[in-house]
Formats: sequence, C-alpha cells, structure tokens
Amino acid sequence: MRSPRNGTGVDIISHMKTAAETARQRWEREVLEPALKKAPERSIPLTTISGRPIDRLYTKEDLPGFDYTRDLNDPGQFPYTRGIHPAGYRGRLWTMRQFAGFGTPEETNGRFKALLNAGGGGLSVAFDLPTLMGRDPDHELSLGEVGKCGVSIVSLADMERLFDGIALGDITTSMTINSPAPMIFAMYLAVAEKQGADWKQLSGTIQNDILKEFIAQKEYIYPPRQSMRLITDVFAFCSKEVPRWNTVSVSGYHIREAGSTSLQELAFTLRDGIEYVQYAIDAGLDVDDFAPRISFFFNSHSDFFEEIAKFRAARKLWAEIMRDRFGAKHERSCKLRFHTQTAGVSLTAQQPYNNVVRTALQALAAVLGGTQSLHTNSLDEALALPTAEAATLALRTQQIIAHESGVTNTVDPLGGSYFVERLTLDMERGAREYFDIIDRMGGMVEAIEQGFPQREIAEASYRFQQSVEARDKIIVGVNDFVQEDEKPIPILYIDDSTANRQLARLEALRTTRDNDKVRFALDALRETARGKGNTMYPLLDAVRAYATVGEMCDALRDVWGEYEETPLI
Repeated sequence: MRSPRNGTGVDIISHMKTAAETARQRWEREVLEPALKKAPERSIPLTTISGRPIDRLYTKEDLPGFDYTRDLNDPGQFPYTRGIHPAGYRGRLWTMRQFAGFGTPEETNGRFKALLNAGGGGLSVAFDLPTLMGRDPDHELSLGEVGKCGVSIVSLADMERLFDGIALGDITTSMTINSPAPMIFAMYLAVAEKQGADWKQLSGTIQNDILKEFIAQKEYIYPPRQSMRLITDVFAFCSKEVPRWNTVSVSGYHIREAGSTSLQELAFTLRDGIEYVQYAIDAGLDVDDFAPRISFFFNSHSDFFEEIAKFRAARKLWAEIMRDRFGAKHERSCKLRFHTQTAGVSLTAQQPYNNVVRTALQALAAVLGGTQSLHTNSLDEALALPTAEAATLALRTQQIIAHESGVTNTVDPLGGSYFVERLTLDMERGAREYFDIIDRMGGMVEAIEQGFPQREIAEASYRFQQSVEARDKIIVGVNDFVQEDEKPIPILYIDDSTANRQLARLEALRTTRDNDKVRFALDALRETARGKGNTMYPLLDAVRAYATVGEMCDALRDVWGEYEETPLI
C-alpha cells in the first residue's frame, strides 16, 4: 500500500483540496457576487466585540487537521470541550446563584431569604468596600462606604446575623472576597460550627483570588508573595478540614470588567490558575489533593459566539494543563468547573430596560457554554444596587432559559458548528501564546510585577473605546438609537443609617468581648505569619474571640506591610 504522502495519495489529496476550493469559488461566483451587487455588505469592520475579524463563511476547510477525539470528544470525556458532565443539563440544571449584599447583615439576610423563596439554588455574598479592604467601619478610609456596595461584616457577630435562619449545611454559598478571604471564611466556618454543621459536609466557594486583584480590581492588601501564602494555607487547611469546599474561584470576571478582550480574560485567568497550582505544589501539597477544589469564575459578555467559544476552550486548556504540565492523575483534577456572571460593564444607565435583553443573551451564552452556576445582573445595576424587583426579574431570566427555551434538552448543542469550533481553536491557540510569554517572564507574579497583564488590558480597553467613539461598535441607546426623554426608574438607596448602626455595634463589641483573649489570638496570628505555620488556625481562634476583620488584617499588616503598585509608564 502506498503512503498517502507519496504517489497516488498525493494526487488524491490535491484533487480533494482543489475540489473543495472550486466549490467555494463556485458559490462565491454564482451565488454571493450577484447578491452583493444587489445588496452590498455593511461597510463597518465586522469583528467580535474583542476586535477579532470574522469571516463571511465557515466550512470544514476552516478546521484543517481537526481530530474529533483530540480536539472535541464526547461530553464527559477528556479534554471536556463539550462539557464535564456526560448528560449536560438533562440530569441537573446549573445553580441559579444570585449575587446579593447591601447595608446591614439583617437587610442582606432578608434579600437572601427572598431569593431562596423565589427558587434560587444558592447564595452569593457581596461585601462592602471596607470589608473588602480589611478595614473596620471606624477607620478613616471607610467613611461614606459602609454598606454601600455590599454588606458590612465586621466580626463573627455580623456573620451570625447574615445567616440567621439559614442552615449552612443545607445550602451552597459563594463569597466574593479576596484579600481578607481567610478571615471571612473563618467566620463562615465558625457560624457553621455554632449551627452544629459538619465542616466536612459544607459546600461552597470562597473567591480567594488575589492575582486578579493585582491585575484588574486593585483590592489588594499585602504584597503578592505573602498573599499567595494565605491562599496556599487555605488550600492545605481545606484539604484536611473542609474537603468539599472550593478553595479558590480563579476569576476572569474582573479582568474582563477592567476592559480585557475575551481572549485575555481566558489566558490571564487560566495562567493565574497555573500559578496557584504551582505555588501549592512548591508548598508541599499533592496536586490531586487540592486541584479538584479549584473552580473558575468567568464573565459572559455580549458577543454571543465568542463567549461560548471561550468557555469551551477553557475546559480543553485546563484539562491538558493539569494532565501534561502538572501530572494530575485524578479525573476531577482535570475538569474545569466554573461560575458565570453576565457582564456588568455592558449595562447602560441609558434606557436601562435594554439591560434585560443584554443579560438574557449573555446568560444564554453561558448556558450554551456549559456553566455550572450563573448569576444574572439586574437591569438597574448601572445606576445602583438592584432593587428586590429587579433582582427577581434577573432570576426569572435564568428560569425561563432553563424551562422554556429548550436549550437544556441536549448536550453542547453548538458542538460541530464550523464557526464555533474555529473560534474555540483560535481561543486555545491565542491563550497558549500568552502562556508562553508569561512563562518566559518567570510566572504570573513576575508578570504582574512587570505590569504586563495590566498594560495588555489597558491597551485593549482603549482600543474598544475608540471603536465605540468611531461608531464601529454600536451600543444601543448610547452611541445610536438614543432617546432624549427618558424617565427615571426606581433605584435602591443606602443611607448613612447603616454606617451609624455598624459603628454603634463595633463600639459595643469592644466593650463586651474578652479583649485579653482577642489580643492573645492576634499575637498568635502575627507569630504564625512570621513563621511557616498555617494561618487559618490562629485566624479561627481570633474569629471565635470576636476579633474584627480590621484587627485581623492589621495584625498581618504589622508583619507583611501593604503593597503599593508601581505606576505603569
């Protein structure tokens, strides 16, 4: 038998290629060209929202060398491009996890109960800026911010109020916090302990992703390497004490909100994940002991197919990274699980009811991309924290997709689409190019210290804004289809009574708790931070003594200092 690369084999391949090209050329000549003479194409650049050029037509010729088993495979099989579960949503829908938090713990507790009663499947906690920055309400930098953009949590007493009447052993909870993540997690565990819940049965996620703070959101406290110490401490602690808990939610969401492209979100998020895995291995942990509890958090933006391709490429890339780069043996170590939130940055203050449509399309892209849980933004979030009515409508959007659209009836319904598969491959290749650049720098911590991802995002954001101002990209109601006589909509307003109440509680706490016990616990935390012990254990002791978030964070500030970013030039 002759090799297909010699003799007759070459002729056959050449003939097949020529025939395929002739078929496309014939279509262009006989069908396309007459149509374009009657109705020319639009003159604006036709690209994705990230600026990626889009061809007029995609066929099998756009997938040269495509191998079904290697590049796609069936759902539930490596590399999980089509999903990590063989039955997709036919067996279980995604968790409808609405993000909520405002004012006092009691107010947020009421919103949580309303969402659960409306059919929500899990809780997701938003914290106010002082809590996110590890400051108590009486700190001068907390002025005007207490309870404004999330719930104010000062001590274990507040966490008890936040989850009053909610059995932590019966729900899953996601907490969006990073620098003080170990402190807040310790409070959550202490509440569960008081409720009589078994830590080994608790399920949920702490975001705990400090690298994206340095890259995008800027809510950091300690320098990068000391911050990574806290994260690996949580990994080690949970592998022993809270084995079902997701110890980090590696977040691309905030990277995208800062102005990155879809590709940059994918690449920087997965490279952050690589960094966490490497640091944990360097700290002496076995990859299969902690990797199954790493989860991801992605943005679902407005370019429908680009977002779906991003989610599919993420699964394939992570599976191959875990197997080939880190030698993971367990299947669960290779399966990328992710939460999605629709794009807050896409919401407009102008014509806010348009945001319902934007959110619905973004949510549908997340579902078609195979997300495990989903938050849908509310129509009023470009103006204020969402009202209860807007939050309920956002939840109903998910429920309509789940129960009325039919998209959950089959697994990966877009699999095999020439366009989607091409976009998926392009995403994969582009991400690997970024991985190579960052690896040559020494890793993501080094790349952050050199300002590389920050510059890439800033440049991408600038290019997108230029395209909006040139009207190459249309934002309905903003740079086209503008409406001058808009009527205001009701919004949620958080007044200063929240700050006054939290300040009074803080003062009372400091006079009623055992302050000697607090000082002893904080001294033990400092001593552990100076050495190599696991910081979670002294943090739990400090929490049980009712130390505040600010006091615990300050104890580590005493040892590690605060990080100051070098301005980009």
